Amino acid sequence: MKKTQVGINKKVVRLKMDAGFFFERAVRSLDRHRYDKAVKYFRLAMEKEPDNPINHCNLAGILSELGRFEESNEVLEQVIDQVAPDLYECLFYMANNAANMGDLELAEDYLLEYLQQDPEGEFAEEAEEMLVMLAQELGRPPREPLPPHQPLHVQQHEEARHHLEQGRFLQAIQMLEAMMEEYPEFLAARNNLALAYYYVGDMERAMSCITDVLEIDPNNLHALCNLAVLSYHMGEVKKSNQIIGMLKKLIPLNQEHACKLATTLGILGEHVVAYELFSRLVKYDDSQTVSLYHYAAVAAWNSGFPERALGYWRRAAKIDPEAEVPVFYLINAKELAQEEPLPKLHYHYQLPFEEQYLRLQDLASDQELLEQWKGNPLIRSSFFWALSRGDLETKRQVLKLLAWIADDEVARLLQQFIRQEGLEPELKELAQGILLQLGVDLSPSPENGEQILICCLDHMTEPTPEMKRAAERLWVLVKEELAEQLQQVRKIEGWAAALEYLVAKHLGVQLTQKEVAEKYQISLSSVSRYVKLLGPTAKRCFT
Repeated sequence: MKKTQVGINKKVVRLKMDAGFFFERAVRSLDRHRYDKAVKYFRLAMEKEPDNPINHCNLAGILSELGRFEESNEVLEQVIDQVAPDLYECLFYMANNAANMGDLELAEDYLLEYLQQDPEGEFAEEAEEMLVMLAQELGRPPREPLPPHQPLHVQQHEEARHHLEQGRFLQAIQMLEAMMEEYPEFLAARNNLALAYYYVGDMERAMSCITDVLEIDPNNLHALCNLAVLSYHMGEVKKSNQIIGMLKKLIPLNQEHACKLATTLGILGEHVVAYELFSRLVKYDDSQTVSLYHYAAVAAWNSGFPERALGYWRRAAKIDPEAEVPVFYLINAKELAQEEPLPKLHYHYQLPFEEQYLRLQDLASDQELLEQWKGNPLIRSSFFWALSRGDLETKRQVLKLLAWIADDEVARLLQQFIRQEGLEPELKELAQGILLQLGVDLSPSPENGEQILICCLDHMTEPTPEMKRAAERLWVLVKEELAEQLQQVRKIEGWAAALEYLVAKHLGVQLTQKEVAEKYQISLSSVSRYVKLLGPTAKRCFT
């Protein structure tokens, strides 16, 4: 019997498989907890509409939820770099991903950039709160975002100044020296370079910087103050007194200039004039700055007015009951006042060095105090001074203290220290021992440099001639632009990993930072840090 076909509609309806179609499929997969499918469909939606940032952000969001933070950040970076440069909330999402990866400093950088670009943005309040939490984890005060739309050299100067304030003098010097080549008349940077040289005990270069500033601007107050202090420490008493005489006649209207002048005069023993300036500053200090009250107290004390000093410390302690410095002096002032003559106090907002040293003896059981020492620029500068100008026993003690701090800046300092001519063998051996504990390769830096490229090429999986040429080309530029950092290489794998990742990114080779980290057996945060370091050089190389 012949079969009859019953009502078959021969018209085929084609599905419109556009971005919206894949988005709906992705959402449906999420509802069913099929996260692998959701990622697939979000990625297809992004490919269908590559210029739509929402598709990218959807994909980044699900990747982050799955704990694939590195991949999420790569998608978000693509949004910022290529799709929607003004979609600043991506920076906030990237900060959260970085924090989840444990790279707190990278998270901090993203948050600061977000607040700089969009200070009134949707996540501004959350970003500020997150900055405070990150600072607590890092054991230092929160960093402040830069005002929006600042020129690049101003941003670079602020970063260098931050290094200076945190006691990372060698990093500050490196940045400021580079800036001086491009912006030789940027006097604020040159003044800070002079301070950085001064902190590390390089008096001659500090003096040269100050001289350069005064040739351009003979009335530059910061340079004149620095010159007075430097001349005093170099034993040029007549020159220092001449400058002090001129500075005492000034009445700066700018609060920052007045504070700089008052501190300088106080350091140089002109306590009465310093007290007049500080007491005037306190009267007009609407923000109730605790450190300013402390400086006024020190100037009053050193001028022979201990009761007035106590009044300032009481007010400081009332403003911030948890502040250690005013409380310490309130407790110890009565005992100090019994000494004859009245002992002079230092113009630093910190506990006396002797007190901190006593507390340091219990460092093994006080990790918080160790972190405070690590981030204290005045303590760090005293170490630099001691290693450059102290006697044998002082240098020996300082090296022991540096072994406790043991960070990148210490490694840089010790690598410079062991290169000194005529260094005592005992001290060189001590310094080299600390460097070895820090994992620093003590072979000459040019060899390290060549090993980085070799390490990169060895780890590449079936590299094409194009990849090899790109790596070699980038490496030539890295050696030129980052020569100073290369002298401080501690682990070649981090540099090599970043080199391979940036070459792959340039050539469109699919390679994530997580995959690179696993290949080179280093942490993901290390890869992120070195990619950030080499990134600007790679951008110049490949554009």
